[in-house]
Amino acid sequence: MTAPGMTTPSPSLAELRVDTDPTWSAAVVGVIGGLGPAATALFLQLVVDLTPATNDQEHLDLIVLDHSTTPDRTAAILDPSHPDPTPSLTRDAQRLEALGAAFISVPCNTAHHFFAEVEAAVSIPLVSIVDETAKAAQRRAAETSDADHAPRVAVLATDGTRSAGVYQGALEALGCEVLLPSTAQQELVMSVIYDGVKAGGPVDVTGLLAVVDALTEEGADVVVMGCTELSVVYAEQRWRSRPELVDSVESLAIATIRQAGRTPKL
Repeated sequence: MTAPGMTTPSPSLAELRVDTDPTWSAAVVGVIGGLGPAATALFLQLVVDLTPATNDQEHLDLIVLDHSTTPDRTAAILDPSHPDPTPSLTRDAQRLEALGAAFISVPCNTAHHFFAEVEAAVSIPLVSIVDETAKAAQRRAAETSDADHAPRVAVLATDGTRSAGVYQGALEALGCEVLLPSTAQQELVMSVIYDGVKAGGPVDVTGLLAVVDALTEEGADVVVMGCTELSVVYAEQRWRSRPELVDSVESLAIATIRQAGRTPKL
């Protein structure tokens, strides 16, 4: 018991590490969140929903940094004068490692562009939302495509993700042909992301579905929801039953559960 007038010493970082506390699991999940906040909330809900558990103790242990003030990733890609999010992402990854996370999941597609420096700064693995979504899209497209052509995957994403080519590279490495929205379609996608979900404004669901339909008519076997704000719309509209859609946050949640040594409920 602390004597009157005395303060309890603050614990050291070593004492705060969860991997030295037997009440925490061996595979603690670190999450760099806030990119944006609604998408992080959706990711956490999906991890809960897809984890096979019958009580609290059977769910995954997570450390979540909901770092919403991280500089905008798309703006940094499109304009080099804009603040670079890499230092924030790197420090957050280091914080999670210092606290004892076994690996890190980042529910943001555009952040994938900055992964090389972040991965180099820590010794624990990062689960890539882009790589996991690309693999899920390739599998789904291969199931539905004709044998006479490579799987065709359309990608709906931010201007930054599109400009950086992260999905194009990941999908082409898997043998897929990549389709992208037209200029007008891309403007609508960006409006849904920034004016709708991020700003809390109305979302043009009808227009977004029209873009999906147009891309499938152009030959896409599947369409990727390659932005976590689009994943929010996907979840709210209950589009999981649409076989032509592959969602990035759902793909990351499934991969996160597997990385933690569990079998997700599918």
